[in-house]
Amino acid sequence: MKIKTIKRSADDYVPVKSTQESQMPRNLNPELHPFERAREYTKALTATKMERMFAKPFVGQMGHGHQDGVYVVAKHYNDLNKLASGSADGVVKYWNMSSREQMATFKAHYGLITGLSITPRMTVDSSASRNRNFLLSSSDDKTVKLWSVEHEDYANVKDDEITSSGLVKTFYGEHAFQGLDHHRTTSNFVTGGPRINLWDVNRSKPLSDLSWGADNINTVKFNQNDSNVLASAGSDNSIVLYDLRTNSPTQKVVQTMRTNAICWNPMEAFNFVIANEDHNAYYYDMRNMSRSLNVFKDHVSAVMDVDISPTGNEVVTGSYDKTIRIFPINKGHSREIYHTKRMQHVFQTKFSMDSKYIVSGSDDGNVRLWRANAWERSNVKSTRELNKLQYDEKLKERFKYMPEIKRISRHRHVPKVIKKAQEIKNIEIKSIKRREANERRTKKDKSIVPERKKQIVGTVFKYENKPRRKTEEEDE
Repeated sequence: MKIKTIKRSADDYVPVKSTQESQMPRNLNPELHPFERAREYTKALTATKMERMFAKPFVGQMGHGHQDGVYVVAKHYNDLNKLASGSADGVVKYWNMSSREQMATFKAHYGLITGLSITPRMTVDSSASRNRNFLLSSSDDKTVKLWSVEHEDYANVKDDEITSSGLVKTFYGEHAFQGLDHHRTTSNFVTGGPRINLWDVNRSKPLSDLSWGADNINTVKFNQNDSNVLASAGSDNSIVLYDLRTNSPTQKVVQTMRTNAICWNPMEAFNFVIANEDHNAYYYDMRNMSRSLNVFKDHVSAVMDVDISPTGNEVVTGSYDKTIRIFPINKGHSREIYHTKRMQHVFQTKFSMDSKYIVSGSDDGNVRLWRANAWERSNVKSTRELNKLQYDEKLKERFKYMPEIKRISRHRHVPKVIKKAQEIKNIEIKSIKRREANERRTKKDKSIVPERKKQIVGTVFKYENKPRRKTEEEDE
């Protein structure tokens, strides 16, 4: 019996090796690799399945957490593994993220901690021999306190031991403070509440009052690059921008619902993102506030906090629906959702300064540490392993729109409550869109309000109401 087989000799297209000649590079002629795309698709599918298999985002919690809910978290902008958190019982804790243990604990205030900020290196008094980092905390007990977090005695502090020797200075106000942020380079800081006040660490009274038309200011935030620009959110659903060079507000945007948090983009000085009560986060450009650049959806309850990664590529949000979501900066829907059975309403979310980790604070008293990429590991990788991971990422990027790969990469298990709420919300949104489509079809006025303008009620400029001088033609 004769058996015919397909035979292809390598001698036809690969030169013969010899000791004198070096090895020729791989021949990329597609005629010689007829199944290359099929093989790469299979590799991309396998890599996507392995990614979901190794997705374990939760790293652990910080120490034993707090005795009460965590409502404020502040990251150290000059140190990768330092973090501060404040709870509703007035306790402030300073953490080491590497060991997940606390470095210092202060019974800072007699009320709720409403603001927390780690200062840049500076000297508070003339007797100090070197610049140090300090911690600013504010509360509704009408005080702002400055704490030293680089004391030698804190190295051996026990887990539940409260230190009281770190207090450096106390600032007294006339009202309860609702927000706090420190300038990136100078010794100035700003506080919110019934009034917005600008302070200097070396003075006991505020330098200036920046208030403009809001009953109460919920949050204040300095721009990280152009630090003369300041943003605040008030109880009248407004977002106000201020310029410290003129000590005055410049413009205001009023939205349909209240803003809970603001974060400036560290890579683009004129862009910022806000967390809103209408279940969305909005990305704005301060040069044109008539519409938002992007709308981050998917939450089913109020967004309580928002933060942008130091690379400026991603946004993390924490919501009252007990979940954390991560959004690419140019996409409207989240790529990742994090949750645990025990985690309650999330009030704080922050990126670490290397963009690899996320810290969350919730009202169950825990400060949790998460991976920004759920499948990544922080171990040292060999060159071969690193090349394989990079190759897999390129394959997943190339085939991400293929139906099977898209289905596997997008699938997430969410709590039953979130899933049901999302289904109800989708029905409501479809109903609203159907009604708007019917109105456009039947009305003469077929104007459409874009999705990025729906939340804006109006914009106001500080000096737009000044009387305009008439021209000679108008006088005639």
